[in-house]
Amino acid sequence: MMGFRYYLFLSITLLFASKAYSQKYTNRPNVVFIYVDDLGYGDLSSYGATKIKTPHLDKLAKSGLRFTNAHATSATCTPSRYALMTGQYPWRKSGTGILPGDAALIIPTDKITLPSLFQQVGYKTGLVGKWHLGLGNTVQKNWNQKIAPGPNEVGFHYSFIFPATADRVPTVFVENHYVVALDTTDPIEVNYANKIGHDPTGLEHPELLKIQSSPNHGHNNTIVNGIGRIGYMRGGKLARWTDEEMPLTFLTKAKEFIETNKAQPFFLFYALTEPHVPRMPSTMFKGKSGLGLRGDAILQLDWTVGEIMSQLKHLGIANNTMIIFSSDNGPVLDDGYQDGAVTQLNGHKPWGVLRGGKYSTYEAGTRVPMLINWPAKIKPQVSDAMVCQIDFVASFANFFNKKLPGSEASDSENMLNALLGKSLEGRKVLVKQGMNSVAIVRGEWKYIEPNAGPSINKLVNIELANSTLPQLYNLKLDIGEKNNVASQHPELVKELSEILQGIKNKKN
Repeated sequence: MMGFRYYLFLSITLLFASKAYSQKYTNRPNVVFIYVDDLGYGDLSSYGATKIKTPHLDKLAKSGLRFTNAHATSATCTPSRYALMTGQYPWRKSGTGILPGDAALIIPTDKITLPSLFQQVGYKTGLVGKWHLGLGNTVQKNWNQKIAPGPNEVGFHYSFIFPATADRVPTVFVENHYVVALDTTDPIEVNYANKIGHDPTGLEHPELLKIQSSPNHGHNNTIVNGIGRIGYMRGGKLARWTDEEMPLTFLTKAKEFIETNKAQPFFLFYALTEPHVPRMPSTMFKGKSGLGLRGDAILQLDWTVGEIMSQLKHLGIANNTMIIFSSDNGPVLDDGYQDGAVTQLNGHKPWGVLRGGKYSTYEAGTRVPMLINWPAKIKPQVSDAMVCQIDFVASFANFFNKKLPGSEASDSENMLNALLGKSLEGRKVLVKQGMNSVAIVRGEWKYIEPNAGPSINKLVNIELANSTLPQLYNLKLDIGEKNNVASQHPELVKELSEILQGIKNKKN
């Protein structure tokens, strides 16, 4: 009898303990944020692409939330990443434009960031991939010693990155402050103003290039792995990566981080470089898409997502892992290299039904794919709620019942219910940034402030939405922004202009 009572007591105790653990566990999901580079609204088959298939991302979309009105804050990479990390509109701070490869860190080390928020609630945090938010306190830095501050000082326990973009020097990996495979007898030097060293350049030796640089883009400086880069470097021969190995290296490091931290809540920011230039995917993907190297890079991106999904399933943690997938801005075809993106487009429309692209204040500049998948909590659906990457700071703060300090992340709004699919109501107002102008969206209306900049970026053949006249579009009726109706609604133009100025003048 005593034995029966003991086992009954033990069973009940274990049941309640298991339930308590389960509740605690599901309130602390693992989060894998997959952030890609220059992927357009129309680049995925789940968003209507017919000339390319992305089956792994389609699976993610079908079993989770697919957003049709999700945005980066900006039409270029550095400002979008700044907003995502800080919860602050990037145009509020000078120096948040596209950074050179030797830039100093622009993320504050003494304020809340998305990764530091996760750290505060006990998560292990990791960054793998593209950074492009600066390193160190100064432009002039010694690449042959500890490089700080950087990702580790703004909230990441672990980081394995390249400093800027793949088309900029230095073309090296940096792991937790130090260049990987550094040879002290062959020190690295970087210069963006003057040629240094004796490495051949794309300008002087185009015959050495795997892919030719497009004229006037600046991708004809130091050649690394048969590709001309922006900027000059010398030294570090052993440390220089090859483009074909880079995605597999990042994937390996991402999987190592997940494996190491599988028994505890973790936040992994996995920042892929695809399909940013130079597009030089691993050999097994070359020629597979029929859309040139850009299409091949998207296939590689999709495969990589599938590998992460498979690992999570194999480890038994997929059900309570939230995967967030999005892009830092819209698409561009010829962004500095003659890689078939234009000549082999084959009817594919990276911008989908939208107008513009990377660099542009039109919708294709900032409206991007966004998928959120969390099997334990999120039901499959499509959401038209207007959401923005800048809101992840406030939304996760609310999720963790953390109060944001003072005026920090002051442009970030709590959109948790929309991001979890519990509500179809998103932001009321959003400000979006192009290269020369900003726009404000409120409901179905979008107002683009007048600007004297060029109407087209001729280097990339993308409309920038610059005009000396005010522009007003009804996105519900005219998502392609073909009909400027500003002259028909002068009072609405005035109202939206005043709201925009009020947001601009808001103190942080």
